[in-house]
Amino acid sequence: MSTTSKASQRITALLDDNSFVEIGALVTARATDFNMKPNETPSDGCITGYGVIGGKPVYVYSQDASVMNGTIGEMHARKIAGLYDLAMKTGSPVIGLIDSAGLRLQEAADALNAFGAIYMKQTLASGIIPQITAILGTCGGGLALFPTLTDFTFMEEKDARLFVNAPNALDGNVITKCDSSTAAFQSEESGIVDVVADEATVLAKIRDLIAFLPSNSNEGSDIVECTDDLNRVNEELAGCAGDTSIALSILADNNDFFEVKAGYAKDMVVGFMKLDGVTVGAVANRSEICDEEGKVAEKLDAVLSKQGCEKAADFVNFCDAYEIPVLTLTNVKGYKATMCSEKGIAKAAAKLTYAFANATVPKVNVVVGKALGTAAIAMNSKAIGADMTFAWPDAQIGTMEGKLAAKIMYDGQGADVINEKAAEYDALNCSAGSAARRGYVDSIVEPADTRKYVIGAFEMLFTKSEDRPAKKHGTV
Repeated sequence: MSTTSKASQRITALLDDNSFVEIGALVTARATDFNMKPNETPSDGCITGYGVIGGKPVYVYSQDASVMNGTIGEMHARKIAGLYDLAMKTGSPVIGLIDSAGLRLQEAADALNAFGAIYMKQTLASGIIPQITAILGTCGGGLALFPTLTDFTFMEEKDARLFVNAPNALDGNVITKCDSSTAAFQSEESGIVDVVADEATVLAKIRDLIAFLPSNSNEGSDIVECTDDLNRVNEELAGCAGDTSIALSILADNNDFFEVKAGYAKDMVVGFMKLDGVTVGAVANRSEICDEEGKVAEKLDAVLSKQGCEKAADFVNFCDAYEIPVLTLTNVKGYKATMCSEKGIAKAAAKLTYAFANATVPKVNVVVGKALGTAAIAMNSKAIGADMTFAWPDAQIGTMEGKLAAKIMYDGQGADVINEKAAEYDALNCSAGSAARRGYVDSIVEPADTRKYVIGAFEMLFTKSEDRPAKKHGTV
């Protein structure tokens, strides 16, 4: 492998030192049309091989933009397809480093078929081995399906571009008006990109993610030795019901929480953490965003949005495919009420409900704030399969807040009556205690003690096995 090309340097930076073994180094393009024959095409613009990250075997391909702009032709694609075959045989993740002008026009139908061959390999590998894509240059047209067919997508923040149609090709748009190909747009608006950073940080973050993931679906949740106190008391956790990204960081072993899709649907937090050394997927409602000093920078409604539901559903599906337990922190009072949201919220909430109900991995829910109405049911409630449910003492669990219920039931009877009946309703039908008495909450725990209760629950559920009706797959 040449050590001078960007493609090779990226592989070196990604993998453990001196661990990369190249495959197919002597492959070149075999097309001869349109003056292709005289051109040198070393490795046909794609370096492929295997190595290790933190001791874990991985397969990696890196496109070389210095060779025909990194375009994908027959042999280029054959190398990637072959890499997928090896990865699936050995049960190891595939990491793709994208920097390509797309389809190689000189190879026409051969290049087009090459795209399809890779799509097929990605589809077959889905749910069997983790797939990670890093967009470090151009990723346009049909190539944009590569990252969207994989599990996690990273993107360089300044120069990388991701698009199906170039910004200027969109009616009413020009690149200066809205550059829909940027990392910011694709992470914040489309939700395709999980992590945005400079190139060095992108490669470092991929290494961090690999440390949380199992190598394949048969391996189960990744386990390492825990160096943190299992019974750690966190008094500060009580003030973090709003910004649950902070709460999850506090709960995690050594406060290490890896959030994905942080820029998209900020009302929902998803990511990975270790609890007693075991990888756990976390899903949490979010009603506040705090700055680095811990001050509230933005207020959010404690509601489910279309984008938040879709984000969480996809994440839960991934966790279930790879036998990763799921922890939820619930703080939700309903659904987002806007015309835009209304167009898709029912379907999105159904997908979220289905994802939790369909998942057979250990599932633990902690109600840290409100759990009201059917939106709370969709957030990993006992009704749809949560194995253990905890609640903080001041949690509200019920159909709706007492004041709203009283206004409906005692309409026109004056403020004093409304307030009196609201208090009665909250005590009888909307408290953590009332939910516990009916068996919908297993234990009421102090916020500071949440970590030890959650760890204990997952340890108890470690050998969980659940039978479901035989079917090919669901249709939601």
